[in-house]
Amino acid sequence: MNLYRVTLDGCHAANGLVVVVDVLRAFTTAATAFARKAEEILLVSSVEEAFELRARYPDYLLIGEVDGLPVDGFDLPNSPSALQDLNLSSKRLVQRTTAGTQGVVRATSAERLLAASLCVASATCEYIKSLNPTSVTFVETGARGAGSGDEDTACADYMAGLLDGTPLAFDEIERRVRNSRAAQKFVGDNHSAFPKADLEQALKIDCFDFSLEAQRRNGQLVLRAVRHGATTELLKQQCRQNEGAD
Repeated sequence: MNLYRVTLDGCHAANGLVVVVDVLRAFTTAATAFARKAEEILLVSSVEEAFELRARYPDYLLIGEVDGLPVDGFDLPNSPSALQDLNLSSKRLVQRTTAGTQGVVRATSAERLLAASLCVASATCEYIKSLNPTSVTFVETGARGAGSGDEDTACADYMAGLLDGTPLAFDEIERRVRNSRAAQKFVGDNHSAFPKADLEQALKIDCFDFSLEAQRRNGQLVLRAVRHGATTELLKQQCRQNEGAD
């Protein structure tokens, strides 16, 4: 299995199995929505697309951000902690973010398309192993030069280690994420749009027992949770605890 890395600028050419990584916060938020029993998430690149879908499907909830800030008229921010106490059972969502959903939308050459963050890393790797692809390309959506995006690079490093049998220690991954430029928005006297609880949720490594797969349906990219039978019982127990299940 050959492993490759690209950024948002290069993801359009990535083929084979592509994993779009966004730790802070798109795919931590999406994973949390599925943990709260959401049915599916439509991924879009623009605010306008989100509102167009709302006009067609009034029951869909709009979730997301522009440059990290909530969008006027959206139902929910791009915040995993904002979803923690919600019952999203059978709900369909539309998500627009500045990095994560852009990566999925731009990965037009992918034969199979997954989304990932630290909270679904191991489950995603188990799913990848079951598919036995020739190659895996990680799209590090936050990597934009000048030292940005180490939270996504750290996640890709962790997943690459799981795939090639050289996993990195949790504490090393946590240190890198906490020290990343993106994480600094969530510490200290932070803006209300960047609650510290979001950073803490993003650092719950392997807390969910499902992966996230995007597929095209009627011209839309639809993200769904995929549970793979090889996931360990310990991981399932961690997931149940995070979901607040009995």
